[in-house]
Amino acid sequence: MKLDARCPSGPIEQRWSNHKMDMKLVNPANKRKFKIIIVGTGLAGGSAAATLSELGYQVDAFCFQDSPRRAHSIAAQGGINAAKNYQNDGDSVQRLFYDTVKGGDFRARESNVWRLAEVSANIIDQCVAQGVPFAREYGGHLANRSFGGAQVSRTFYARGQTGQQLLIGAYQALERQVQAGGVKMHTRHEMLELVVIDGHARGIVTRDLVTGKIESWAADAVVLASGGYGNVFYLSTNAKGCNVTATYRAFKKGAGFANPCYTQIHPTCIPVSGDYQSKLTLMSESLRNDGRVWVPTQQGDTRAPSQIPDSERDYYLERKYPSYGNLAPRDIASRAAKQVCDEGRGVGPGGRGVYLDFGDAIKRLGAKVISERYGNLFDMYTTITGEDPYSAPMRIYPAVHYTMGGLWVDYNLMSTIPGLHVVGEANFSDHGANRLGASALMQGLADGYFILPYTIGHYLATAKQPKVTTDHPEFKKAAEDVRARTTRFLAIGGKRTVADFHRTLGALLWEKCGMGRTEKGLKELLQEIPVLREEFWKNVNVPGSDASLNMALENAGRVADFLEFGELMVRDALDRAESCGGHFREEFQTPDGEAQRNDAEYCHASVWEYQGEGATPVRHKEPLNFEFVELQTRSYK
Repeated sequence: MKLDARCPSGPIEQRWSNHKMDMKLVNPANKRKFKIIIVGTGLAGGSAAATLSELGYQVDAFCFQDSPRRAHSIAAQGGINAAKNYQNDGDSVQRLFYDTVKGGDFRARESNVWRLAEVSANIIDQCVAQGVPFAREYGGHLANRSFGGAQVSRTFYARGQTGQQLLIGAYQALERQVQAGGVKMHTRHEMLELVVIDGHARGIVTRDLVTGKIESWAADAVVLASGGYGNVFYLSTNAKGCNVTATYRAFKKGAGFANPCYTQIHPTCIPVSGDYQSKLTLMSESLRNDGRVWVPTQQGDTRAPSQIPDSERDYYLERKYPSYGNLAPRDIASRAAKQVCDEGRGVGPGGRGVYLDFGDAIKRLGAKVISERYGNLFDMYTTITGEDPYSAPMRIYPAVHYTMGGLWVDYNLMSTIPGLHVVGEANFSDHGANRLGASALMQGLADGYFILPYTIGHYLATAKQPKVTTDHPEFKKAAEDVRARTTRFLAIGGKRTVADFHRTLGALLWEKCGMGRTEKGLKELLQEIPVLREEFWKNVNVPGSDASLNMALENAGRVADFLEFGELMVRDALDRAESCGGHFREEFQTPDGEAQRNDAEYCHASVWEYQGEGATPVRHKEPLNFEFVELQTRSYK
């Protein structure tokens, strides 16, 4: 496996502009001759499909939901970053670039991060033109607020519904192209195999989730925009359908998987409330603008929060990180919450919670202003918990949220398989070991609207691959593999449900590969996961048939992939003998409990190459060179 990042040289602020000039173009008449498959129609996939179709390409777009409107991008709450400097508070492309590299604990590729910061301002203009109803100040200007890891206000938002409103904008653009005939939309289709011919990605195999029909689709290039893998932990803030299948099947066909151990724990989620809970609910990080995080100073203090005087409260983020306070980055805020709970100072059932208190903000600004900013989030919290955050603090606790790892891509967003491009959360490229809040929406739209349309054209103009059809033997073999796998699931007839296996896997990973990781625990997982996987293939129960809608069958395929991918994630975490960002190896921490990197040995992206069933994958390295940001110990104090 060759890892050529293809990053341009020269001054970093000129690299993207120069690179665009150096890329080959496809003339408008020839664009109509190329077909592109896009898997996933959230912000990254939907914006890419709309833009590529508008340029003239033929696009086949696939999603397993009944509508692109149901993509998980809709669940993003707090905002989208952009270096507009509307607040005149010192923001710039340079500062967004720096904050992102630092926030990712210096484990991201500089060239990609600068480009992301550079095109961020264009995203806002694009979305405003689409009618996205961003919040505005009294005079009509777009409003901004702060998010973790930044000391400026650069986050544009639509109350707590930013993802939903941005997705509607991308969806409108997509549906316009569907109506015009440039995009063929295939809903309720799940990609189950990637087809590679002569070393190039040339199509996919899908299952119609309603009829069970297995179908093959050929194209000149394939784009994966299938999101992240946080649901490997079972309990996460992700929608239940989110999975690793598309990217993991590409991995098994030769695509390198980078940094799978980089998973993000979000500090502000509603705590677990029962043993059989199916998912967790996010409370937007934007709440930390006005909410103060605290726990009692004394262990075992069970008094109501209103009965605990200020002198007996530990505002631990403000105490430990005075420069950033409650807006410390997510990985740091999450570990701090776990630490005070481990000390016996947590609140709520089981002592697994901390307070997010709006009392001071309501006194200062009034309940009306707080309602205008966060009203729908407060309503959601009340509906789920039965508690009123206007009169009592929210109870929150960290939960699995986002994944920074993903398929390795070069500067052109192309994987190690030529013709297979990967965008949004499905790739690894921009966030390093920790994503700053409000940067997921930024990356998805940057990739789809402003980067992929240039870079995929360069591939099509230079690859010059012959046309193929689904009659090719590789398509027939891939379809047969899908059918055989489906038949195998239905024939097992075991005693345990798919969800039971998934819950067991998630509990193991959360305990030993979650917020804290140790060599001992990770080595235990490398013994336990294969045993669980072996039992799955002997004892899982998948009722029904493959000839109709069968959610148990859908989930069986996804959990089977999680059972393999979980081992890859653990192997990566064990191999990376350092702490950085969301990867916290407890053996590697400073005396005051902060992450301790090992730049001499681990200043690289770890890229794993599949070696076949039962064989240990091979790790490759992409060195990370820092020319424009000084490699230093990250501090938010």
